[in-house]
Amino acid sequence: MGATGYIGGRLVPELLDAGHQVRVLARSPEKLDEVPWRDQIDVVEGDVTDPVSVAHALSDQQVVYYLIHSLTRSDFVVVDRAAARNVADAVRASDVQRIVYLGGIVPEEKELSPHLASRTEVGQVLAGAGVPTIVLRAAAIIGSGSASFEMLRHLSERLPAMVMPRWVHNRIQPIAVRDVLHYLVRAAELPSEISGEFDIGGPDVLTYLDMMRRYAVVAGLPRRVLVPVPVLTPWLSAQWVNLVTPVPKAIAVPLVESLVHEVVCRDHAVADHIPDPDGGRTHYEHAVEQALGRLRRAEMPTRWSDATAPAAPSGPLPSDPEWTGASVYQDVREQSTTASPEMLWDVIESIGGEHGWYSFPLAWSVRGWADQLVGGAGLRRGRRDPRRLHVGEALDWWRVEHLDRPRLLRLRAEMQLPGRAWLELGAEPGPDGGAVYRQRVVFEPCGLTGQLYWAVVFPFHQLLFGGMARNITSAAGRQAAGDRSGS
Repeated sequence: MGATGYIGGRLVPELLDAGHQVRVLARSPEKLDEVPWRDQIDVVEGDVTDPVSVAHALSDQQVVYYLIHSLTRSDFVVVDRAAARNVADAVRASDVQRIVYLGGIVPEEKELSPHLASRTEVGQVLAGAGVPTIVLRAAAIIGSGSASFEMLRHLSERLPAMVMPRWVHNRIQPIAVRDVLHYLVRAAELPSEISGEFDIGGPDVLTYLDMMRRYAVVAGLPRRVLVPVPVLTPWLSAQWVNLVTPVPKAIAVPLVESLVHEVVCRDHAVADHIPDPDGGRTHYEHAVEQALGRLRRAEMPTRWSDATAPAAPSGPLPSDPEWTGASVYQDVREQSTTASPEMLWDVIESIGGEHGWYSFPLAWSVRGWADQLVGGAGLRRGRRDPRRLHVGEALDWWRVEHLDRPRLLRLRAEMQLPGRAWLELGAEPGPDGGAVYRQRVVFEPCGLTGQLYWAVVFPFHQLLFGGMARNITSAAGRQAAGDRSGS
């Protein structure tokens, strides 16, 4: 339950890899249409607030994973309580042998935020269902797409200096998403006599201030200037988070309210029943590297059709909220041509060097000169062969990173930029003959400078990249017309 959410969308393939048969209860099954494991699971349409659909979903099942939180609703406490009771009642009337629930670490303070109090209550309701129940309790989960990480990432990247409330000095024990998945998968395999609540966390205990500064180091950002002040209330802090990051206010408010507590594992008793992941628990810096790995290793979506399958559980999934990964900017264009896909590909593979970039040559030249002035390669490197490219070779200020002839060419920018950039050019058969040209520019900004750079250059994209799409397809069309007239 919760397969269309952040953790659920990563847990399902892990369970499948472990040899389990998986059924999911989904209010909107269409959200799972594009996931690569859709054909390997059984999907029941329904909602945890509907007892009938919950009972139907639990039929003939052995283990229930409950991964649902209604934070985007103002009445999430009431809704989550009712949903947990529905599930607990259905479990009592079924053959379910175990419940696994992912909640939050409960701090020592007696007065909890509504968010943490609700998650604690849900765990208690599920534990009362009469079957062995494992409640795993985590603090901030570090993985691209998680609300906690996206808030941390955008605050760190977009603001080189900021005023922070006192809670930035509170201690947190973050955990990598890969470690969370490890504990969740293994929880299904525990002996029936094992039941209870277990804190899970990484090996590092940090303040939020430390987390932001260490993030900046891993991400290659200049040192952030963070000035704690005593006047920012959690509510005011949440409004600031909502303004600066893509995390919606409905989620930002309970997250920030939770940060007024210190959330540190009381013990590591979970290791008595579930061994640590291979190689040990993931350190914070490594978790951040994994979350940014698709960018560090250029493992971003390489094709329009491949955007549904990241290489690692820390990368974004199609089932993630729409606001995740919001600092990756794209310029996507599509153009049809009467030329065949093969002819279109000939034009694509001959781009650059003496053939130019099919759009506003003066602008490309000026950008090349400017790049040389600041120590970049500019356009002077050209290309080795006027018609054929090879992976790894230089192409003006680009590097050929991926070549799937005759469908896709991906170039990585090596010009001086406040971030990382890629250019993808693709050819596909058209629905009514001819071909479809697909072009995408992807930019991952580095800090506030990168954000400003994209805002400044974006107005020129219509001229530059719009012209490129039109001119490449026109060149392919002229070549096709010439071939027809010649025959």
